[in-house]
Amino acid sequence: MKTRLHFSIHSIVGWGLGIALGTLAEPVLAHPQPEEENPSSLLVLDTVEVQGRATDLLGAANSASQGVVGQPEFKYRPLSRVGELVEVVPGALATQHSGTGKANQYFLRGFNLDHGTDFSVTVDGVPMNLPTHAHGQGYLDLNGIIPELVDRVEYGKGPYYADVGDFSSAGYARMHTLHRLPQGFVKFTGGEYDYYRVVAANSNALGTGDLLYAAEVNFNDGPWKRPEELDKFNGMLRYTIDREDWGLALHGKAYRAQWNATNQIPERAVQSGQIDLYGTMDPSDAGKTDRYSLSGDFWSRGDSYKNQLNVYAAYYDVALFSNFTGFLDDPVHGDQIGQKERRVIVGGSGEQTWFNRWFGLDMDNTLGFQVRHDAIMDLILNRTERRRTIGSVSRGDVDETSLSFYFSNQTHWLPKFRTVAGLRSDTFFFDVADRLIPQNSGSETASIVSPKLSLIFGPWQDTEFFVNLGYGFHSNDARGVTTRADPTDPTLPQSSVPPLAKQRGAEGGIRSQYVKGLNTTLAVWWLESDSELVFAGDAGTTEPTGKSERYGVEWTNFYKPVDWLTLDADFAFTSASYRDAPRGANDIPNSVGRVISAGAVAELPYNFFATVRLRHFGHVPLTEDGSVDAGDTTLVNLGAGYQYRQLKLAVDVFNLFDSKSNDIAYYYTSRLPGEPPEGVDGVLKHPVMPRQVRVTASVSF
Repeated sequence: MKTRLHFSIHSIVGWGLGIALGTLAEPVLAHPQPEEENPSSLLVLDTVEVQGRATDLLGAANSASQGVVGQPEFKYRPLSRVGELVEVVPGALATQHSGTGKANQYFLRGFNLDHGTDFSVTVDGVPMNLPTHAHGQGYLDLNGIIPELVDRVEYGKGPYYADVGDFSSAGYARMHTLHRLPQGFVKFTGGEYDYYRVVAANSNALGTGDLLYAAEVNFNDGPWKRPEELDKFNGMLRYTIDREDWGLALHGKAYRAQWNATNQIPERAVQSGQIDLYGTMDPSDAGKTDRYSLSGDFWSRGDSYKNQLNVYAAYYDVALFSNFTGFLDDPVHGDQIGQKERRVIVGGSGEQTWFNRWFGLDMDNTLGFQVRHDAIMDLILNRTERRRTIGSVSRGDVDETSLSFYFSNQTHWLPKFRTVAGLRSDTFFFDVADRLIPQNSGSETASIVSPKLSLIFGPWQDTEFFVNLGYGFHSNDARGVTTRADPTDPTLPQSSVPPLAKQRGAEGGIRSQYVKGLNTTLAVWWLESDSELVFAGDAGTTEPTGKSERYGVEWTNFYKPVDWLTLDADFAFTSASYRDAPRGANDIPNSVGRVISAGAVAELPYNFFATVRLRHFGHVPLTEDGSVDAGDTTLVNLGAGYQYRQLKLAVDVFNLFDSKSNDIAYYYTSRLPGEPPEGVDGVLKHPVMPRQVRVTASVSF
């Protein structure tokens, strides 16, 4: 399938810049090879046939840890939850400690990304991470995505790319939906624990373009003693005009969900039989959320340029009720909290690339900008009992704006040597109006400049070598930036957090296709953060931590030895520690040290198919001294099916061996009724889903 990624209007983005740079250089065709053989960069797959992980990225990728995953991988990959779309990024992990409708917990390169900090995701150019969120900075909820309509996911890791900024130092993923469908379809899935899901989608020619429309409904109780009662609804419209040298896409998306939440529970209560493994400390925990967005993409391309423009607007709201500590802070009413917000997001981005020849050297010069404004209203943290407010901790409104510019230059110095140098500037404007504690109101402005450099050698024998260096950052919650007083006791002073935390990283890697049918990469990386001081939305206070250092190795493999068999195996090993803490007390809690995923897909005779996937993670310290570990988790999923013409039947078995391991675990103080007033330190955990079988039937038309 021919696909295009960068979209814009030459006259809007590039006219003035073309006068400035075009007079300095002789325009040339995209290089170094014809575009159908070698796209000018990984993120510009213009007119290149995307074949998922089998795509030839030699001469296109700028690091060993960049890649693309597409429909060939999604076609047979069983997903137990939408957040697992992130796990197509080698080394990434998505878990859950609450209800299905809530954002997943993400882990990558030794980061406990909580719900999205340091890992950014865009869908059709619209950023999904939410800064200054009621629950957590960078909150990343992917439940509004319909997996069957994802065309491809482009990803990269490390702070080496000029066109990505906030929340991206660990990595990024750019998801793109299909332009059109070869056939419409209706798909029904039913499974244990009252799991039901229906998806219907189709596309038709309309005028000079194609209109794609889809809807999804999902209900699920889960294995929990308090049924989850998930009600989830998704809708999507996309109108696309895709011409040889220009095009546009208009998107409309809608998502709504509500659910009962089962949060992590004390391990000691499970061992004593006080709480069932699938039980809860507070059966009234719950959540609901809405997200509606409109966006437009516009692009054009000529022999000596390409450009893109993206604009978007979104409305979002959420209400979460959670009890993480039982009866520690309030022995009478319990410790449930209510977190709420409403927000409107508007923004856009533009980029212009010129294919030039300067001083006898082929080079691409790119200028781009990104702007975003979040108007956050009724940002609330309450103390609640059975979802009823019994006290207010914080309440306010926030306006947060970011403005970014970047420049990138790719120069082909020799037939086997090229460089990519970039420079990025980001400026943030924070304006906080605290309705309860006026001294915590205020305005701040912060800026940061991040240089990038990549050296690419080869290919020799279908093998390339990479050296990557770069600076990055992540922003902090605006409330933490302006805070002066403790919200639980305004007479006590509280230190503010820096608006931006600087990060720096380096990587060396290899990408090879020397063995026929095998795409393999090896990357050794290092990343340092000046500070991991964060604002805790669950408490309304800041949590200080020191400078941190992470390093590791990643090895990815995708192999198609014969047409009917596809194999993949990815390994990621990481060490994460605090720089300023003494040895033996410097582990970063919840940093995942080992992630292994592997799978096989067999397209068998007589229209049968089968798939098996293994997912393993371990070496997860829960305390700084490493004395408590979350344990290893290994899951195996099995799928099989039959397709005959328009009919497809499939059976998926998740957690084949019925593991009772932890999906996620923490170590902190909590209190159950009857326990000492000061509470008990210990592990609180959320188990993986038990073995479950789901049957899917789909019909194309």
